[in-house]
Amino acid sequence: MPKIVNHQERRQEVVDAARRVILREGIDAATTRAIAKEAGYSNGVLTHYFADKDDILLSALRSSHRRIAHRLKDKLAGRTGLSALRELLADNLPLDDERAGESALEVGFWGRSLAGGTLLDVQREEAAELRYIVRTLLDAAAQAGEISTGESLDDVAERLLALVDGLSLHRLLYPGRVSPEVLRRLMTAELDRLAVPADGASTIPADGASATSAGGGTVTPADGASVAPAGGTA
Repeated sequence: MPKIVNHQERRQEVVDAARRVILREGIDAATTRAIAKEAGYSNGVLTHYFADKDDILLSALRSSHRRIAHRLKDKLAGRTGLSALRELLADNLPLDDERAGESALEVGFWGRSLAGGTLLDVQREEAAELRYIVRTLLDAAAQAGEISTGESLDDVAERLLALVDGLSLHRLLYPGRVSPEVLRRLMTAELDRLAVPADGASTIPADGASATSAGGGTVTPADGASVAPAGGTA
């Protein structure tokens, strides 16, 4: 009787193997031979499921983004405005081993993505989704009177995303001095600067209107949406 093969499961095993190789040895070491060895398969199995090495790497990146999106969907459920924004940005920082691995994987793709091609397109496309959510939450927070700023909310969104990338990279490079507590403190301080004063005064910039609904509703990633983690804001 022929052996029944779960093709989706086998494909995921290869993707998981590629992730382990990248995190352990770097993206340049993630050759098809190394990935096949890590997965316990022959090179022929890889070519059956993937067009080439870039296809495997792209699948590893997208798989990571899907895991992040599913986690965020649960974390943002029932949250709105500034509360949701705090949770979203904190989740994109490497505050634990799981998120440190996600950040390291993302950073590993930066250099390869800058060479152009599909990897760069995917990075930009999925980074745009994260920016869209951040910008929408900022608008909801402003309309609800939770934040006060004279800046364009577009500029605020860019600064927050750049802070996520920079803090994440520093945590990976300098873990001795940049602890998870430091990450939390710096991100909290940045968001606290946006919060309305105690007297409740709010100055929403005239150009801060969002292209989306300003009703202040809950914003969560759609099913299957990929929200890029740190490093995905290029």
